[in-house]
Amino acid sequence: MIHALMIVFGGTGDLAHRKLYPAVCNLYFSGLLPQEFALVSVGRRDKTTEEFRKEVVDSITKDSNINPVKNKDLDDITSRFYYYKNDFYSNQGYEDLGKFLQQLDEKYETRGNRVFYLAVAPEHFGPVVERINSAGLTPNSGNSWQRVVIEKPFGKDLDSAAKLNQDISRVFDEENIYRIDHYLGKEMMQNIMVIRFANTLFEPLWNNKHIDHIQITSSETVGVENRGGYYEGSGALRDMMQNHMLQLLMLTAMEPPVNLDNQSIRDEKVKVLRALSPMTPEEVKRNVVRGQYGPGIDGDRKLKGYRQEERVSPQSNTETYVAMKLMVNNIRWAGVPFYLRTGKRMPCKTTEIAIQFSEPPEVLYFKEFQRLESNLLVIKIQPREGAFLQFNAKKPGARSEIIPVAMDFCQNCDIGAESVDAYVRLLYDVLRGDSTLFTRWDEVEHSWRFIDKIAKTWEDTAPDFPNYSAGNWGPEEARELIERDERMWRDVCDYY
Repeated sequence: MIHALMIVFGGTGDLAHRKLYPAVCNLYFSGLLPQEFALVSVGRRDKTTEEFRKEVVDSITKDSNINPVKNKDLDDITSRFYYYKNDFYSNQGYEDLGKFLQQLDEKYETRGNRVFYLAVAPEHFGPVVERINSAGLTPNSGNSWQRVVIEKPFGKDLDSAAKLNQDISRVFDEENIYRIDHYLGKEMMQNIMVIRFANTLFEPLWNNKHIDHIQITSSETVGVENRGGYYEGSGALRDMMQNHMLQLLMLTAMEPPVNLDNQSIRDEKVKVLRALSPMTPEEVKRNVVRGQYGPGIDGDRKLKGYRQEERVSPQSNTETYVAMKLMVNNIRWAGVPFYLRTGKRMPCKTTEIAIQFSEPPEVLYFKEFQRLESNLLVIKIQPREGAFLQFNAKKPGARSEIIPVAMDFCQNCDIGAESVDAYVRLLYDVLRGDSTLFTRWDEVEHSWRFIDKIAKTWEDTAPDFPNYSAGNWGPEEARELIERDERMWRDVCDYY
């Protein structure tokens, strides 16, 4: 069983209340947390532990998807929640915090094992970790373990990411650093490898001999909402493409690992990044499209353009949409294009991977019929979770007609079948010491090397923004990007 204290810096923030505390409670209700566990929320605000516990209960019952539980169950876990006021830059405060943690160690028999969760802005990561170490909170002895969890963004380019990693690595070894990307905790993300490697139906076909191309889409219907200040310094390239979209690409294109341990899986993911065709300025101009949404209409509702959003410059050149064509230069994927797109203010919200198989040869039935549909496998990540397989079959009736038919698996369509939040799985893995679903430093490094070349090229060219209306599928150049290869973007709003 797991014996540990979890210390959440920034514990009064939105992330902690919406995701972390409900996830901890879910683990407890599922019987995955022992009695030897406690949580300490560290924040700057004046409040008592009793006030903090009430806020946790309110946020869990109001905002989370936890199934109704008996009040006693909720009381049992929240009685292990504590609040500790501390300024992130107060050296004495960390020493006092250490004494408090020792008391909880003795009370809950947590053996000095600690998870430090940094739910704070990235600029605080280094100073917090340094003071944790200076106060002796990370003894790194053989009798206990200490781990740190950091949220993205992992820097804004390679240089800032390397500096951030250097600061954290002074205190924590790589095996104890958990860079969390909630996409990797989603049920269907984990299912990608199972679908590939546990089915002889797919793995023998998962190569350039049988696959024409692959499309990876992540679209949102919302704009930047209240994140305008953050998004101005990020944009879709850094906010989505550098992490979430490249993670989807790696899981789709990776080679089978030699075994299922965390290092072997992440080794194969990194090989995909290293095999990406280099993005020269000429390649960026030809194969990468950026866009920014302008005003639009959704039914009777008028939608603001990005430049009219709160805390956004009226002359902003920040992209809210990116589409690109990538090539993975290895034996398995040579010649197979990967088309990636992500954007805000799209017609529907979805994340999916579509594997378009090669066209059938023009023999047998195909001499009699017009061009038939190619086989298609779609792995749906969110909001619908499942897999869709399209193949050809004879249409019932006297005539000889061939039509596309489908097998459709949806794992969260039935009532009561909703998948647990990604943070439940990810926090459980942190406590168990399983880093498979977390981003290793070399993944971060190679992804930034790739993205930085695109960003640098863009710096030299002023875009003509806005170039698509809110509620549409991005700029016209995105359609041209794929249609010049005689292919088309999938209608991802069609849920069959």
